[in-house]
Amino acid sequence: MNRQDLDAYWMPFTGNRYFKDHPIMVTGSEGNYYVGENNNRIFDGLSGLWCVGLGHCRPEITAAVSAQMGKLDYAPAFQVGHSLAFDLANKLVSLTPDGLDRAFFTNSGSESVETALKMARAYWRQKGQPSKTRLIGRARGYHGVNFGGMSVGGIGGNRKLFGTGVEADHLPHTWMPEAAFSKGQPTMGAERANELEELIALHDASNIAAVIVEPMAGSTGVLPPPVGYLNKLREICTKHDILLIFDEVICGFGRVGAAFGAQAFGVTPDLMTIAKGLTNGTVPMGAVVAKTEIYDTFMAAGGPDYMVEFSHGYTYSAHPVACAAGVASLDLFVTDNVVDQVNGMSPYFEACIHQFDDHPLVEDVRNFGLAGALQIKAQDGQPALRPFKIFRKCWENNVYVRCGGNTIQLAPPFNASKAEIDNLFNVLRDALNSVDSWSL
Repeated sequence: MNRQDLDAYWMPFTGNRYFKDHPIMVTGSEGNYYVGENNNRIFDGLSGLWCVGLGHCRPEITAAVSAQMGKLDYAPAFQVGHSLAFDLANKLVSLTPDGLDRAFFTNSGSESVETALKMARAYWRQKGQPSKTRLIGRARGYHGVNFGGMSVGGIGGNRKLFGTGVEADHLPHTWMPEAAFSKGQPTMGAERANELEELIALHDASNIAAVIVEPMAGSTGVLPPPVGYLNKLREICTKHDILLIFDEVICGFGRVGAAFGAQAFGVTPDLMTIAKGLTNGTVPMGAVVAKTEIYDTFMAAGGPDYMVEFSHGYTYSAHPVACAAGVASLDLFVTDNVVDQVNGMSPYFEACIHQFDDHPLVEDVRNFGLAGALQIKAQDGQPALRPFKIFRKCWENNVYVRCGGNTIQLAPPFNASKAEIDNLFNVLRDALNSVDSWSL
């Protein structure tokens, strides 16, 4: 494309000026690979944006979406239903922890978070406790980019341009320098959950609606929870009558070696936000899965049975084409034995990524399931510079990895072979070794 053909599109989370002078484009995808402009195959080392774990262009999903487009392309979700929405909800809650069995459909992870935060506030109003409005997130947490998610999120670059959001406070993050290079969950740091007691003392539980955390933080550079940390959060929230929300947008659908992070870490929240893997990234869709008691509270306080109990939703909630993609994706999650795939490959992935433990430019290596990150030392006081250069160099050598802040992030497809994993890390090592020899 000509340079001027690129100007109309304002790209998200992209350095538009650099990209439009040095564009990288894809023209297709298949299996575990993208296709580049020169018909080169590029290994997808991040499963899209953490969302295409089943691989690209799966014929089962393609067929389901194509058939649905010719049968029912759109249906309103307000006061009207279609069978696929109920089929998908039933398949979804068959995978979630016991008690989390009411699904509300959205169109993205960001919308799922907004929906969960509104549910939490509205729930306490329906319970006769309207003062419970404050929300508590965590430093280095990522919960999407809408105002609620931005407010409970704890990544400074996602907040600084936008001013005041909703009332929120933040727990400290769980990364500790002394736990660097841990394999899987760190064994130290669980006590950081006790900081929630300090925030409760400051604000009082009567004013706090919910705590929201990612079971394993992803976009900040893969921070597995310290052993026992999530259990402590659960205990404190239960003790003080505060809802616990797990943002499972990245953790969900197999990435952490279980259907969801809740099962992987043995802690059940009150609300769970999901997206990404729900449709294998093919059609935008998300959901909030709530405990039955939360749903029942809205039903009991809903007034006459024809009245709307929860005044919230989207034009494209439970879109028929998205539901078709979701049903096909969840069927593949089961038939592909995704959990077994991930648990089978995770030890090899862990061994490969920790070969970087002694690299002079690497400050930390973190992993859990089929997710991992290298924390890279800053260059010239610019922590994001080396990761960006590594990302570009890997792309030149037909491997896609993500640069995020001072990290390189990895999340290969669930069925990646050992040979593909080896190539991923060989290309990454070459890029890391040469990163200081070239400039942008």
